[in-house]
Amino acid sequence: MTELIAQPLTATAFSTFGEVIDLQGGLDYAQRMVINDGLTERFHDLFTIDISAQGAGGTARPIVSLFQTKPLPLPHRVRVMERHPLSSQAFLPLDDLPFLVLVATATDGVPMTATALSLFITNGRQGINFYRNTWHHFQIVLGKTRRFMVVDRAGSGENLQQTELQDEVWIPAAEY
Repeated sequence: MTELIAQPLTATAFSTFGEVIDLQGGLDYAQRMVINDGLTERFHDLFTIDISAQGAGGTARPIVSLFQTKPLPLPHRVRVMERHPLSSQAFLPLDDLPFLVLVATATDGVPMTATALSLFITNGRQGINFYRNTWHHFQIVLGKTRRFMVVDRAGSGENLQQTELQDEVWIPAAEY
């Protein structure tokens, strides 16, 4: 049995899996624009929306959705991971509370094991944008129901794949 320990989410640590969308502070990585007669700061181009892969029929468009997710009871046995082969998927928190992000490096055709997994904890003001084909767990919300704006793909083709873990892996009931 393997227990996963969450590490702080940083752009460097997460770079294999996607982009960190830092919603706090100066957003130094974003292009800053002052608009609307100087009343609005626009932090432009925060992440890359990737819907470039074509499914059967070849139609795709970016969509924005609202997810409202209940907390995952911990400890939690991780059984299934998912990925989106046709698009990236971004989660922008609408609340100021940390959440967990579980991702995996895996090669097609190789069973997923505990050694492929990485668990991160956000600071509550960080969003994430999974690269296309990044294996991840569904949202892991702590404490109370949380809301997220989600940017991903609608269109033709199968954009969800799932795989079961070969090992017994747990997210412990730690103080987050």
